[in-house]
Amino acid sequence: MAKTLNAPPVATERRSRTPAVRTPRRAGSQAWPAAVAAAFTLAQLALVRPGMGLGWDEAVYVSQVSGHAPAAFFSAPRSRGISLLVAPIASWSSSTELLRIYLAVLSGLALFLALRAWRGLFPVRVLALAGALFATLWVTVFYGPEVMPNYWVAIGALAGVGCFLRAQADQRDRAALWGLGASAALMAWMRPADAVWVVVPMAVLLICVRRWRRPLSFAALAAGLGAGALGWVVEAYASFGGLGARLAEASRIQGGLGWNIAVLDQLRSLRGQTLCRPCTGEVPAPELIAWWFALPLLAALGLAVAVKGRRTAATLLPLACAATASIPYLFMIGYAAPRFLLPFYALLAIPVADALVHLVTTSRPTWRPVVVTTVALALAGHLAVQYAVLEDAVRRSTAGRQEWARTASELHRLGVRPPCVVTGQEALPIAFYAGCSSAQTYGHNASTTRADLLRTARHTPMAAVAAAKDQPPGYARDWPSHRFGDLRIHVGPAVRPGARG
Repeated sequence: MAKTLNAPPVATERRSRTPAVRTPRRAGSQAWPAAVAAAFTLAQLALVRPGMGLGWDEAVYVSQVSGHAPAAFFSAPRSRGISLLVAPIASWSSSTELLRIYLAVLSGLALFLALRAWRGLFPVRVLALAGALFATLWVTVFYGPEVMPNYWVAIGALAGVGCFLRAQADQRDRAALWGLGASAALMAWMRPADAVWVVVPMAVLLICVRRWRRPLSFAALAAGLGAGALGWVVEAYASFGGLGARLAEASRIQGGLGWNIAVLDQLRSLRGQTLCRPCTGEVPAPELIAWWFALPLLAALGLAVAVKGRRTAATLLPLACAATASIPYLFMIGYAAPRFLLPFYALLAIPVADALVHLVTTSRPTWRPVVVTTVALALAGHLAVQYAVLEDAVRRSTAGRQEWARTASELHRLGVRPPCVVTGQEALPIAFYAGCSSAQTYGHNASTTRADLLRTARHTPMAAVAAAKDQPPGYARDWPSHRFGDLRIHVGPAVRPGARG
C-alpha cells in the first residue's frame, strides 16, 4: 500500500509547504467500486421491491412536494432536503414504483461518487470492499430507495471526509474542495444537526492544529454547511419563532436531548425494527448482533495497520468523524432507529475494509488459506444474517403500509374523499394514502385545535380514526361510527350518506 497521509513535522511544512496529507500519483481503476454501486442498486430493486408503499415519515416528506395529497404538518426536527431531492419525480407522479427506482439509481450513483472521493487514499480493492460492506447492511439496502434523509447524510459524510483529506494533500485540487463543500451542503441540507456532529473532527483540525490549517478547506466546509442549513434556519425564524425555539422544540419532540445511554436500544433495533420507541424487549440473538461488536475490533485493527504503515490520518479521521456522528444516537436520546447510525457505518467501512484486506494479504503463506477461508465464511454468514433481517423488515413494513392503503380505501367507501381531513390514530399516513389533509390536536404533530376541527367538520368531509377498543374523541361521540378491522372510523357531519360508494 502506498505511503500516504501522515502529517509531517511542522518544520518541514514551513520549509517546503508539504501538505499534511500526501496521495499517491496513481489512483487505480474505478471499475470495482462502480460494480459495487451497480450491485447495490440492483439489490434495492430486487429485495426492497419498488411496490412497497410509503412509510409514515416518507408520507410527510413526499406530501411537501406532491400533488397527491396536501402537505402534512412539518415538525421542528425535519429538514426539507429529502423532499427537494425527490421533487423531480414526486411533483408530477404519484407512482411509488417510479420513485423507488429513481432513488435506487440515485443512491447507487451517490455511493460510487463517495467511494471515488477516496481514490488514491486507499487501494481500489479496499474502497470496493468498503463499499460492499456498507452496501450489504440490511439498513443500507432498506433505506437506499426510501424517502428518508439518513442515507444521504451517510453519503455526504463518506464523500466529505475523503474530499477533506484530498484537499489537505493539495490545495490546488479544486475538485476536492468543491467536493468538500458539496458534501457538507448535502449533509446539512438533509439533517443540519447530524452534519454538525460529523464535521466536528475536521473543524477541530482546521482550527486547532497548525499543520492542518488550510483556509480554503475551512472556507469550503463552512460555506457548504451554511448553504445546506440556510433553508432550515430561515424556516426556523419564519415558522418556529427563531433558531433557539426550533432547536428546543426539536429536542422536545425527540424526548429531550441529554445524557441517555441508548446503546441497548440500538442493539434491540437490529432485529429489523425501523423505529424502536419505546425500545423494550430482549436483545436479539447473538448471530443477529455479532457484526455490531466486530465493527470496533476491526476498526481498531485498521487503525493499527495504518499506524504501522505511517498513514494514520486517513484512517483516524473517518474513525473520529464516525465517533462524533454516533454520539447523539448512542448517548443522547431515549429511543433508537437503525437508520440513525448510517453515517457511522459508512465511515467505519473504510478502516474495517483495510483491516480485512490486511488480514488476507499479509498473513504467512502457511496460514493464508486458513485466514482467507475464515474471513470468507464470516462474511458469508454476515451477509446471510443481513438479508434475513432485511426480508423480515420489508415484510413487516409492507404489511403496515398495505393496511394504511386499505383504511384509505375504506374512507373513500364511506364518502370521505378529497378534499377531506383525517384525524386521530395514524391519521398522517392514512390521510396521505386517502389524498386528505391530516390534523391533530395533540402530540408531536399537533397542528390544530378542537374548535377548529369542529368548524371544519361542518363543511369538509372528515374522519376521526381510533382503535376499536378506545372511546371516540369527545367531539366525535355523535358522529356515525364504522368498525374496520382493529379500527373504528367516526365520520363527520359533512359526509352525506349519498356520497358513500
